[in-house]
Amino acid sequence: MRPSILRRLLRRVASTAALGLLAATLSTAAGAQPAAAAAGLQQVTGFGSNPGNLQMYAYTPAGLPANAPLVVALHGCTQTANAYYTNSGWPKFADSWGFSVVFPQTTSANNALSCFGWFDPAEDTRGKGEAASVVQMVEYAKQHYGSDGRRVYVTGLSAGGGMTADLLAAYPDVFAGGSVASGLPAQCATSQAAASGCQTGPQKLTPAQWGDKVRAAYPGYSGPWPRVAIWQGTSDYTVYPANATALRDQWTDVWGIGQTPSSTDTLPGNTTRSVYNDASGNPAVETYSVSGMGHGLPVSPGSGGQQCGTTAAYFLSAICSTYYTGVFWGLDGGGSDPGDGRLPAPGGVSVTGTTGTTASLSWNAVQGAASYALYRDGAQVASPTGTSYTDTGLTAGTAYRYTVAAVDGSGTAGTASAQVTVTTTGGGTPAQCWTATNYAQVAAGRAHTSGGYVYANGSEQNMGLYNVFVTHTLKESPAGYFVIADSGCTG
Repeated sequence: MRPSILRRLLRRVASTAALGLLAATLSTAAGAQPAAAAAGLQQVTGFGSNPGNLQMYAYTPAGLPANAPLVVALHGCTQTANAYYTNSGWPKFADSWGFSVVFPQTTSANNALSCFGWFDPAEDTRGKGEAASVVQMVEYAKQHYGSDGRRVYVTGLSAGGGMTADLLAAYPDVFAGGSVASGLPAQCATSQAAASGCQTGPQKLTPAQWGDKVRAAYPGYSGPWPRVAIWQGTSDYTVYPANATALRDQWTDVWGIGQTPSSTDTLPGNTTRSVYNDASGNPAVETYSVSGMGHGLPVSPGSGGQQCGTTAAYFLSAICSTYYTGVFWGLDGGGSDPGDGRLPAPGGVSVTGTTGTTASLSWNAVQGAASYALYRDGAQVASPTGTSYTDTGLTAGTAYRYTVAAVDGSGTAGTASAQVTVTTTGGGTPAQCWTATNYAQVAAGRAHTSGGYVYANGSEQNMGLYNVFVTHTLKESPAGYFVIADSGCTG
C-alpha cells in the first residue's frame, strides 16, 4: 500500500474514534438517506473553489423577491442535506415567510461518519476548509438568488451545531444570527482527541474564557455580533446539556451581558425559553431547554402555524424549533428589505402598559402605510390602522414577543420592526431561593446526581461534582423547576 493512501486511511480511523460518541446514536442505517436531491431541493455545483470539499444543495421558493434572507442549515453526523431538508421544517417557513435555504453536505470522503469538522482547525476556522466552503455558498446565494447579505443565518444539529458555533465565531461579519441544536461551544475542541471529552463535559471555563475563544476566531472584530439561539434536550447523553450552558456563557459574554435571563417562559413540548436581552432591551441570546428530550432536533409534525417537520432518526417530536428560531431571527415579519419597494419597518415600538391579560403597544407612523400588521410570537394577531394597539386575552405572568410591519394599500406587508418582549403582570407566587452545598441540595430534593455530578431538578443544569465543597443558589419557579441563580435571585 502506498504511504499516501495509508496516511489517509489512518486519518479516517482516528477521526472515527474521536467522534465515536457523537455518532454512536446516529447510526448510518437509521439516519442516512439517499444522496439524491428531493423534489424542490437542487444541487449546485461550481459555487467556488470549495476548499472543504463540500456539496451544496439549495431550496429557493418560486417568486422570491430580491433581498430576501438566507438560512444555511447543517446536518448532523451520518445525515445528509436531503434528510435535513425533508425533516427539519425549514422549507415550510421558507415558503410562508420568504427566504432561501442552503443545505451544505459533507460526506465520508471528508469524515468516515460524514460529520462536519467542528473539532479541526483546518476545517472550522476563518478562511479554512469546510468553513470557507460554506461562506462561498453564501456568496453564491447572494449573487444568484439575490439574498440579502445583511440577513444571513446559520443553524445546525449536533456536529452541524458545533460547526454553526464555529462559523458564527469565525465569520460574525457574514452571519447575523445562528441556532445551535444539541451542539458544542465555538472552539470547544481543537483536535480529534479532544472531541469526545468536549461532548460529555466541556471545560469548566468562565464566561470570559469562553467568550475569548470567539474573539480570538476573528481578531480585531468588535461587532455587531450575531444573535444566537441554543436548543438542548435535558436527557441528551450524546452531547451533554453542559454544552448548552457553556454556549450560553460564551455568547452572553461576547454580547457583554450577564448570565441571568431577562425573562423566562414555558413553550409547548415541555420547553423552557430563557431570554438574554442586549443593552437596548432586544433579545441577543436565547436558550431552549426541552425537558426529557434526547439527542436530536425538536420538531412538531402538523399543519398548525407553529408546527413543522417530520419525526425520523434524530428529528424528535417536541416543539417546532425551526418556527421559534425563525421568529427569534425576525424572519416571520415579511422578510423583505425596503430597497425592494416595500414599506420600511416602523420605529419606536414600545410597551405602553400591561395587565394580567393585556399588553398595550405603540409605534411611529410609516409614510404610505394603510394599516399595520401586529405579530405576537410570529403569528399575526391584529391589523390596526392606527399606531397603537392593546392585545387582549393573554395569560398572566407570561412573556410575549411582538413585531410590527407597515402594510401598503395593496395589502403588502413591509419589513418587520425590531422585536419587543412584553411580560404580563401576575401569574403566581414569587420565586423561592436556596443556597446550599451540592450535597445538601440533593438531600433536600432540589437536585439529583448522575455519574458523580449534580443536576438541578427541572432545568437539568450541571451544578458540578456531588460533594460538600461546591455551593450554588437554586431558584424555584415554577414549582419543582430549579435553575442556578448564583448571580442573584429575583422573582
